[in-house]
Amino acid sequence: MDLVAACRAFVSVSEHGSFTVGAAAARTAQSVVSRRIAALEQRLGGRLLDRSSRAVTLTPFGRDLLPTARRLVRLADRLEHEAEAARHRPLRLAVPAVCPTAPLARLISDAHEQGVLLDPFPAGPAERADLVASRQVRAALLAVAPTEATWTVPLGLAVARDPGGGPIYLDTLRPGRADRGRRPRRVGLQPEDDVPHIRDRLTRLRDAVGLRPSQLTVAPTVAAAAAGVLTHDDALLCSAPQAHELHLHWRPLGELGPAFARGFSLIITDEADTEAARIRQTCAHSIADCLDAPAPSKPAT
Repeated sequence: MDLVAACRAFVSVSEHGSFTVGAAAARTAQSVVSRRIAALEQRLGGRLLDRSSRAVTLTPFGRDLLPTARRLVRLADRLEHEAEAARHRPLRLAVPAVCPTAPLARLISDAHEQGVLLDPFPAGPAERADLVASRQVRAALLAVAPTEATWTVPLGLAVARDPGGGPIYLDTLRPGRADRGRRPRRVGLQPEDDVPHIRDRLTRLRDAVGLRPSQLTVAPTVAAAAAGVLTHDDALLCSAPQAHELHLHWRPLGELGPAFARGFSLIITDEADTEAARIRQTCAHSIADCLDAPAPSKPAT
């Protein structure tokens, strides 16, 4: 016996004082309503309704149980409502703030094809980690060392004037005697690269080639870092696609080579979240486009 359906029939008939009207209100055939109430009475061990008169009335047993039956029906309705809302709850995914709009739109579209309503939330690397730790998002693309990453993004230096072929070496930014009294050229890091596995390697290289501490800076925004390139002939640490988007000339960083890269992994807050796992497995190429990364060479895990 469906206990909720039987209680729903009992509540509807008792509120309308009629099997006919109660069945119509419940959008159920009268014969079905009658069978459900009879089964409920057998289950509970007593008559709920007095059918002896033209109008259906509650028995004392029915009056005692009606409030509880109403609560059960309300709870069942609430459960169904919350289940519906949960099925349509967006999957909030923390993504790097540097992700371009067009690839993000394609990622949302690809997720929709998988039956997932994706809600990307741009944030910096530290904030993304905090959002996962506090479970404010269901998944996040976290910054990790390239050796631990699913997606890697080779980094180099972008400059305003075409430097010609070959990589750019950091030691070429070392001030000479002729540069006394002038502001030395700087290497700007954007917030996405203010993470130990990138920042610390550059700091060690800066010191090794004899640059001043002030020549390696973290800009508050990508726009501010790019402005330094255009205004002061600085260099910006970034990916080749990002340099192209900013209309800058990009070259690999000579001392560190092509292995110097951002790394990203998709971390799911709750590994039982099947929708997030589906995105990790089916949208790896779309995520790569958002990150300016080549397609992953290993499965996303």
